[in-house]
Amino acid sequence: MTTPRILVFGGSLRRDSFNQKLAAVAAAGASAAGAEVTVISLRDFPLPVFDSDLESASGMPETARALKQLFLSHHGLIIASPEYNSSVTAALKNAIDWVSRAESDSEPPVAAFSGKSAILCATSPGALGGLRGLVHLRSILGNIGVTVLPDQIAVGKAHEAFSPDGSMTDPKLAARVQSLGSQLASHLAKLLA
Repeated sequence: MTTPRILVFGGSLRRDSFNQKLAAVAAAGASAAGAEVTVISLRDFPLPVFDSDLESASGMPETARALKQLFLSHHGLIIASPEYNSSVTAALKNAIDWVSRAESDSEPPVAAFSGKSAILCATSPGALGGLRGLVHLRSILGNIGVTVLPDQIAVGKAHEAFSPDGSMTDPKLAARVQSLGSQLASHLAKLLA
């Protein structure tokens, strides 16, 4: 039986990102359910704004290629997405745009996304917790071949939801976030059986 491999990250570049903390909580649930989990930070993969002229002249940047290889080598995704102006962050959309690019004529379109499964969550200082941005992210991922599982969590008052060590202050809420990760791990285990 193949062990599900899940790539986990927040959609923010902030060093102390609440969404990166939320992603880590969901990752713990996936790991506890038997998945092999890789937690990354988008800030470790600096990317120029996607520009097809740049791509034509220089090819895919090495950081984009490294990020794409991570996507290709995992079965599923846990994304904790901040909400900027009712949508996804520019950093997250830009990462998706670079990773989606084919590097040769023989590579299928959106190979790094097609056939993957994902679970989404968000947190924000606002009352809605980033919920509006998840609507856009769900649409983007669905249109490039990702099966986005229906359950999601948007955590409001992010500045109160996390302890300094990154754990969540509400154990019941932490359990709900961890359950997202375990749901994805279980879903992938069935697909890979």
